[in-house]
Amino acid sequence: MLKRLAILGSTGSIGTQTLDVVTQHPDRFSVVALSAGENLHLLIKQARAFKPSLVSIANPKHYKELKESLSDMSIEVLAGPDAAEKVAVLTEADTIVAAMVGFAGLKPTAAAVSAGKEIALANKETLVVAGEMIMKHAAVTGSRILPVDSEHSAIMQCIEGENPDSIEKLIITASGGPFRGMTADDLRKVTPQQALRHPNWSMGNKITIDSASMMNKGLEVIEARWLFNIPSEKIDVVVHPQSIIHSLVQFVDGSVKAQISVPDMRLPIRYALSYPQRLGCSMQRVSLSALRSLTFEEPDMVRFRNLLLARMALKQGGNMPCALNAANEIAVKAFLDGKTDFPGMSEVVEYVLEKTRFSNNASIDVYEETDRIGRQLANNYLNKKEK
Repeated sequence: MLKRLAILGSTGSIGTQTLDVVTQHPDRFSVVALSAGENLHLLIKQARAFKPSLVSIANPKHYKELKESLSDMSIEVLAGPDAAEKVAVLTEADTIVAAMVGFAGLKPTAAAVSAGKEIALANKETLVVAGEMIMKHAAVTGSRILPVDSEHSAIMQCIEGENPDSIEKLIITASGGPFRGMTADDLRKVTPQQALRHPNWSMGNKITIDSASMMNKGLEVIEARWLFNIPSEKIDVVVHPQSIIHSLVQFVDGSVKAQISVPDMRLPIRYALSYPQRLGCSMQRVSLSALRSLTFEEPDMVRFRNLLLARMALKQGGNMPCALNAANEIAVKAFLDGKTDFPGMSEVVEYVLEKTRFSNNASIDVYEETDRIGRQLANNYLNKKEK
C-alpha cells in the first residue's frame, strides 16, 4: 500500500531530496500535495512530474501563473500565507513532510499535529520555538513526530527498543563547519560564499550558515530536549569533522551506541518515511577500513558563541528560544546580504535575548508576538551598527 505524502517546502533542499526518495521507491510512496514559498517554476515542474491533487504557494502574486500552468491537470491550486496550513491537514495525506525553513513552518506543523497526522519533521524551528507545547499536543491528538534531521534520526535509531530510564546522555555530533580552528580575527574576514561551502553536507543556505556558526547545534540541542524528553544537562555536543557518526547515545551501564553512515540526507528522510521498516537503496556505504581516523573535540563556545546562547535560551525557557530563533533568522539574512560580519550574527542574537521580555505563556499568539518583536529588535540593532 502506497504511503501518501504532503510535502511542505517541496522546493527546498529537504523537499527536493524527499522527492528523490519518492522517485527511488514508486511502489512505496505517492505525493498528494506540494507546498512552496517562492520558487514558482520548480513547483510547477514538480507538480507536473508527481501529479498531486493539491499544490500551494505562499506568495499570492504567483497564483495566476501557477493556476494557468497547471490548468490541463486535475490539481487544486491555493496561494497565500495560510495555504500551507490547508496542505498540512489534507485528509488523504498519510504523512506530512514538514520541510519549510524557519519560523514559517510553525503554524502548518502545529495544524498537522492538531489533525493527528504523522509528521516527518525537518523544520527544527517548530520544536525550538514551541517544543513543549507541540509535544504535549501531539500526545493528546496521537500525532507521531519522526525526526528528519540526521542527528535526531541517529538518536532515534540508537534508542529504538531501549528503556528510556537507561539513557544517561545524548551526544549530538557537529562537523565544526568550514571555519573550525580559525582565529577570532580571521572569522571577522570570512565571506558568505566561504560560509556556504560546507565541507561535508549539501544543504540550503540558511542551515549551511547555521552550521558554520554552530547555531545549528544549539537549535538541535533544544529540539532534542523536547523530541526525546531529555533534560538539557543530559545533552552534549561534540565536534566530529568527518560527519560519519551522526549522533551517539550513552547508557547507564557505560555502553554507547552510535549511528554511522555517509553524510546523505536521503538516509534519514527515507527512514522517517518508512519507519519502523528500513528500505533498501543504492546509496554509498561506509567503508570502515578506508576511514583513516575518526576524531572528536570539544566545541569552541568562545569563538562560536551561538551554541552557548542557545543553551542559555533553553535554560531560561518560556519564549526565549523563540526570541533566539527570530534573532538568528534576521542575523543570517544580514550576513548573507553583507550587512554584518560572521561574529556579528551572535552579537545580534545576544542583544535580542537581553532585550526580550520573558513570558512563560505557551501559545501560538505569544510565539508570534515574540517572533515579531525579536525580528524588530534585531533589525534595529543592525540599523544602528550601519550608522
